[in-house]
Amino acid sequence: MNEVLDTRLMHPRDQITMVMTRIYRRGLTTTSGGNISIIDDNGDIWISPSAVDKGSLQPTDIVCIKKDGTIVGRHKPSSEHPFHRAIYQIRPDIKAIIHAHPPALVSFSIARTIPNTNIISQAKHVCGPIGYAEYELPGSEALGSKIAKEFTRGYNAVIMENHGTVVGGADLVDTFQRFETLEFSARTILYGNSVGKPAYLNDDDINAFENQIPALLPEMNETVHSSAEREKRAEICKIVHRACTQGLMISSYGTISTRVDQDTFLITPTNVPRWDMVPDDIVQIKNGRREKGKVPSRSTYLHQDIYEKHPEINSIILTQSPYLMAFSVTGASFNVRTIPESWIFLQDVHTLDFGVQFNGRKEIPDIVSKSNPAVLVKNDCVVVTGNQLLQTFDYLEVAEFSAKSLVMCSSLGSMVPISNEQVEELRKAFLKE
Repeated sequence: MNEVLDTRLMHPRDQITMVMTRIYRRGLTTTSGGNISIIDDNGDIWISPSAVDKGSLQPTDIVCIKKDGTIVGRHKPSSEHPFHRAIYQIRPDIKAIIHAHPPALVSFSIARTIPNTNIISQAKHVCGPIGYAEYELPGSEALGSKIAKEFTRGYNAVIMENHGTVVGGADLVDTFQRFETLEFSARTILYGNSVGKPAYLNDDDINAFENQIPALLPEMNETVHSSAEREKRAEICKIVHRACTQGLMISSYGTISTRVDQDTFLITPTNVPRWDMVPDDIVQIKNGRREKGKVPSRSTYLHQDIYEKHPEINSIILTQSPYLMAFSVTGASFNVRTIPESWIFLQDVHTLDFGVQFNGRKEIPDIVSKSNPAVLVKNDCVVVTGNQLLQTFDYLEVAEFSAKSLVMCSSLGSMVPISNEQVEELRKAFLKE
């Protein structure tokens, strides 16, 4: 099981080490690039060190800059500590900061523009408006002043001209979620430009997404946890963490459910960062009632409708993955006739309009089936279904790999799909009823 980021009890040095490791392993910073800090209740700033390998960072490497300016630690603090200090001084509500050079946001930085976070449903709410700081020498007081000025305007995320990005938040969980969602938005726009023209949600769409949370299901009087149910809780968490590590899910978005029996399924909760989910967070839904004291995913009604309509479906993943979202935000044809495996697993993937994922809509339950296990929703998600959770996750991986191949192929020329004759040959060989 993954270690969980607990901002209440973990020491700042352990939090910084954990999040820097996540950022590095996801390819969002380099061995020498980026820095993370936390300011504690004493006014001391804990910050990652200068010139220490981010791929092998240890808690003992973290440096403390005391409130009086004294430096405690075996390394020098990050050379960018002036702007961290400047932000904390002018924004006492900010308690953690991440600065890095993730590739997509650097692309916007060197093009001197800001990503439009209306590209996906939740990003505007998670990221807020984005500031822009003109170039100054790294590590200089002038850079700190320009960044701090943007934060005084109320921004919690700032694009740094020809440099990268800096984000802040109420704690490191909040900050990492903002950082990850902003980079994901930037990647979605860039990949979308490879296959078509990205379309953006308007503010009414965003508000509809935020406001469509249906009334909570009634609570159960008592919840029974069988051995099989407990095992499935652990399996869900394992797949959630795996999806996060592989870039198939981000902190701010993603839902997994699995059927326990004909009347019962388990589903991930709302408002719990996906990286840090534990089995106790998972919510049991039985006969239309939810586990007492827990709030399931806002898409619970969709999962419930799919299970009721399709007894052959036993697990569902609803997520955002970067290459599939390129097709979601452009409406470009996602033709899975790339290689035999892709067509055998996925067959034809439909793209539906934004809003079909809301409570009461039946388009997704009507389309998904054993022969059509996946569907894309514009500017929102991919929904993948399967018989078992690992199989469903495999379908998601195959779909994302197919989408990645199509995005990469776009620079070479038009895709040449497997022919109708070859498809029929595959159907007869692999899809025998």
